Amino acid sequence: MVVRLENVSLKREGKWILQDINWEIRHGEHWVLFGLNGSGKTAMLNILNAYQFPTKGKITVLGMEFGRTYLGEKLRKQIGFVSSSLQDKFYAADNAFEVVLSGAFASIGLYETPTDAMRNKAITLLKELGCIDYANRRYETLSQGEKQRVQIARALMANPSLLILDEPTNGLDFIAREKLLESIETIAAKSNAPRIIYVTHHVEEILPVFNKTLLLKQGQVFAAGNTTEMLTGKTLTEYFGLPVNVLWENHRPLLTKQQFVSDTM
Repeated sequence: MVVRLENVSLKREGKWILQDINWEIRHGEHWVLFGLNGSGKTAMLNILNAYQFPTKGKITVLGMEFGRTYLGEKLRKQIGFVSSSLQDKFYAADNAFEVVLSGAFASIGLYETPTDAMRNKAITLLKELGCIDYANRRYETLSQGEKQRVQIARALMANPSLLILDEPTNGLDFIAREKLLESIETIAAKSNAPRIIYVTHHVEEILPVFNKTLLLKQGQVFAAGNTTEMLTGKTLTEYFGLPVNVLWENHRPLLTKQQFVSDTM
């Protein structure tokens, strides 16, 4: 078991942010965490990364049970986390290569001397993710898409068991988005790939490699299971509270709103 949440709830300032969350991620599964703004996605990620602890419930991530095991850095070294919230934390003077190298130490900035093996791995990841041409450019000068690729390379440096991609295509145009999704699909398809949680509120970003989907709504699990069963017109109509259709093309979903023609003139 990679992740197990049992009746997990989180209360902040007298308000329940999450309620009775039950979720299991097993080896061989890549999950989508789907939710609209305000659904509780950020709270879920903070808990998975041990930045927050639940008000009640039991959590086990990568074999470590919250409350029984010292977590913090020990857990986060096994989790690759990619989020726009990290972008402003990198040092302005660091180039893309240095940002990627810092992932080997789970640090912001380089405070230790990387080994030759680490440098070689960073170069390999930069090549695989199409970043090698701007490896020596300062991170702050990169485009949003380039920054996201560098962040993913950084997240993979420590051979994580779990990779969390938090809204990785935010701010990208169509071409940049599709190129990034192609890179993510390549990573996920590898035999030694970490388990991936892909967080989004855009149905069209969900790739075929994500075989499981959890629909989060107002801090509760609306539904969870096989992606093809979760992403149907019936289920999403109930989820959104308005009539929608789901069209599948090249094994990817596209969401459209149903159109009704009045029979009264």
